[in-house]
Amino acid sequence: MRLLPLLLVPVLLVSPAASRSADAAEHTSLRTISLARLDSILPPGTQLLIERKAIEAFLAALDGTPPDWPAVYGHGHHDPGHDERLFNLNRERDAAREGSPALTRPVAFVWSGELSQFDRQAKGYPVSIGPEFNQTSWGIVRFKPEEVPGNLRVMPDSTLVGPINRRLAAHKKVEVFVVMTGTLIPSESIVYDFSHEEEGRGLIMPVVRVERVDVLLKGRLAY
Repeated sequence: MRLLPLLLVPVLLVSPAASRSADAAEHTSLRTISLARLDSILPPGTQLLIERKAIEAFLAALDGTPPDWPAVYGHGHHDPGHDERLFNLNRERDAAREGSPALTRPVAFVWSGELSQFDRQAKGYPVSIGPEFNQTSWGIVRFKPEEVPGNLRVMPDSTLVGPINRRLAAHKKVEVFVVMTGTLIPSESIVYDFSHEEEGRGLIMPVVRVERVDVLLKGRLAY
């Protein structure tokens, strides 16, 4: 997993202060369960969009089949008809999925995160977060929250405070999974585009109105 910026600036982490900086800090517990046990804490009926097969099934339920990416791409960004074809693809698919039951089903997806030094004023560990780029047969899938959970702070169980502080003091990473749960935006539920890193590679961005954020510790900490 790699942490990438939320504002299309490569290689930088997105710190909590970089998004919704005027908002008060958002606090949540640091959970120690595995991704395999997410069902136990999420609302019933939530569709977990973590594994490739689950993501592909989710897209098929909404849009049927992948786009004909080569036809849409043409000769690339300098092709006079490129932007129009991409616009038409999004418009046609938005119209076709109107009223789909899949639009109202809760979904959960994962971004990567890292903790930084304890913030005494905010009373929590700040979390820097970045999106996951999921490779699928449809293209690259990157889930996009309608609003990024900025100023996110976590408080671990007291037994983890010491190991976390020692690891951060040694300039070692404390990695977490940031699980966001919500529903798709009806008017713009999926955005089709092209990757800026892989020429001609399709990029699919489901847009989710996030209603809940859970932070899970990735792996184990040495005590």
